[in-house]
Amino acid sequence: MISAAEFNQRITLQSKSVTRNSIGEEVVTWGDVATVWAKVMPLRGNAFYAANQQQHVIDARFLIRARAGVETNMRVVWKSELYDITNVIPGTDQYAGTIEIAAVHGVRDGR
Repeated sequence: MISAAEFNQRITLQSKSVTRNSIGEEVVTWGDVATVWAKVMPLRGNAFYAANQQQHVIDARFLIRARAGVETNMRVVWKSELYDITNVIPGTDQYAGTIEIAAVHGVRDGR
């Protein structure tokens, strides 16, 4: 069982909203969904995580208390840095009641 003291970092989950301006161009904005306590596990080197028959380079894993609505089209803000979510994994065994968020540093779609 993971202790509450291990959730010692604040992260913000954000979701993307796409609208169109007056001349029809897409305008992307990010809005805060929640700020939560997390156990942050930065990874060194090239760590690969196989999911949905794809492999992603993962820069960090964020472990948070289980909550609905966390999806791969969202991002994490940690220490003013942006991390795109590549996978959301429900916790099992010692991590029951949590969600593990695998993420890559930076923004994949340039926005």
